[in-house]
Amino acid sequence: MKSLLRNSLITVSFLLFLPVAASAVELELPRAGTGPSAPGSIPSPPSDITAASYVLKDFESGVALAERDPSARREPASLTKLMTAYVVFGEIRDGRLSLEEEVTISERAWRTGMEGASRMFIEVGEEVRVEDLLRGMIIQSGNDASTALAERVAGSQGAFVDMMNNQARRLGMQDSYFANPHGLPEEESQYTTAADMATLARALIREFPDLYNLYSERSFEYAGIEQNNRNLLLWRDAGFDGLKTGWTSAAGYNLVSSAERNDRRLVAVVMGIDAPDHSTGGTRRANESQALVNWGMRFTETRRLFGAGEALGMPRVYKGSEQEAPVGLAEDFWVVIPPGEGDDLSASMEIDHPLEAPLREGARVGRVIATLDGEAVHEQPLVVLQEIETGGFIRRGWDSAALWVQSVWPF
Repeated sequence: MKSLLRNSLITVSFLLFLPVAASAVELELPRAGTGPSAPGSIPSPPSDITAASYVLKDFESGVALAERDPSARREPASLTKLMTAYVVFGEIRDGRLSLEEEVTISERAWRTGMEGASRMFIEVGEEVRVEDLLRGMIIQSGNDASTALAERVAGSQGAFVDMMNNQARRLGMQDSYFANPHGLPEEESQYTTAADMATLARALIREFPDLYNLYSERSFEYAGIEQNNRNLLLWRDAGFDGLKTGWTSAAGYNLVSSAERNDRRLVAVVMGIDAPDHSTGGTRRANESQALVNWGMRFTETRRLFGAGEALGMPRVYKGSEQEAPVGLAEDFWVVIPPGEGDDLSASMEIDHPLEAPLREGARVGRVIATLDGEAVHEQPLVVLQEIETGGFIRRGWDSAALWVQSVWPF
């Protein structure tokens, strides 16, 4: 009995003298690997960008390296065809459509080509392969090809538009709405954002690497008519391999582009560029996209320090069914740093003591901070990775006593 009492007193003493103030724990960083606030040594993005909104993203991480009004809603114009392609690519991947299948061209598809400036020159009743229609839509920006594909996939343009918007929601494109598969003006409002277009571009590249190659083709001939891809970057920079241009008088000149250099890929979106004519507008959107990508490649490096769901610590939990809880990050932890300065990074974990049960999975209990030469470059919430339920009567009693003593006798 005396031994049991002595052991109980020792346990109480241990519990009473556990620290309860917020604490910082240094974290060990990976020395090799791949990394959103940028340290001051990274220069500002090009100041001569005229796009009303733009975003430059690292492809692997999705981290925004530079942006201006990325969530401003704007008319998508022919950028809409990126979502049309995404839906059609998904049908091909899932075996519901093949590149060799022939599609009968409807009068509606033909008339859509007649109404818009961009068309593939398909005719009513003609049988056209899906692969040719995709090239007509992607390379020639054919509005007629877009409608023909939509009708084949969903049976009607309206049903296909529903598919487009459902996929947009699934991808997290919360500020986008499509009213047709081609982007020509409609009475119904349609809109997207630079950030959403970057999300869509990343999904196209990541999910459909083989079909994505269509975006790098410079020209396509159909019905004896050869048309060039309007993305001028395909001619001037070998690193660029997509994606899509767009223009209407209301939308201005837009371009979603992507480039890969030295095993690193960036995605740039510029929207709402003003220009007096198509030649000037096409040049400006190419110049500004290239300037953003050049800046990102030259002055930034991204590195992933910690993965989502990775346990970074096991702090003490009071009044719980377990005495410790695994804590970590809900999302991968990436940082943007100047090239070659990764070895100077450090990171710490701050925990908001005391942690009291019940703790739901995903509850915020502190933060993880990365620093470079003493300057904070990024932080993310520290969360509970596993639910901790309330402990039994005895556990709650002991821990309540421990917390009370520490509240009146801080140390």
